[in-house]
Amino acid sequence: MLHKTWQDKVAAHVQEHSSLYVFVSVLLLMGVIFGAILVNSLQEGQKQDLYFYLSRFFGQVSEGKFVSAVEVFKESYFSHLKYIGFIWLLGVSVIGLPLIFILLFLKGVVVGFTVGFLVSQLGWNGFLLAFVAVLPQNLVIMPVFLFMTVTAAGFSLRMIRHQFIRRMHEPLLPVLVKYTGIFLVIGCILVGASAVEAYVSPMFMKGIIEGIQKK
Repeated sequence: MLHKTWQDKVAAHVQEHSSLYVFVSVLLLMGVIFGAILVNSLQEGQKQDLYFYLSRFFGQVSEGKFVSAVEVFKESYFSHLKYIGFIWLLGVSVIGLPLIFILLFLKGVVVGFTVGFLVSQLGWNGFLLAFVAVLPQNLVIMPVFLFMTVTAAGFSLRMIRHQFIRRMHEPLLPVLVKYTGIFLVIGCILVGASAVEAYVSPMFMKGIIEGIQKK
């Protein structure tokens, strides 16, 4: 019964903000495409510099010098916490709405650039590497970030209406508590994404990198 209730709440949320979900999904996709195109705008020297660091990383992996999974988990999770904390703060501010969308776009740019660079330098092997290094955690991260962006944007719009439409007398404290609670839940969910990034992706990456170096 509880599971059904949560399903109903999620369905109602998506239906209520359907136009906003379409907008942020297109925005994220545009960011990914822009990031992939950005690779082609790099000068040859810049590509060589980036590939040099990538080759050093490959060498460290082949020598078993992976950064410890615990350190990767901590760095990944605290990075996510800072990001969602900033989004939460932008949501409660009246002027933060454009920045919320810009941050989501930049997330897409980073993913698109990473995948585009690996594919441009390593071809099919780069695609496989991107598939195991980028995709697993982003299967959790991207839907969560979309939900988080819509939630923050919706709250920010409510704040704007409350500030500028004087006849609105909706108490903000209960809404703020609910909004904060959603972000706390998101913080818990992102533990799983960081765990995948720290413990699952490196295992697949090592196998593909060793395969690349044998060729």
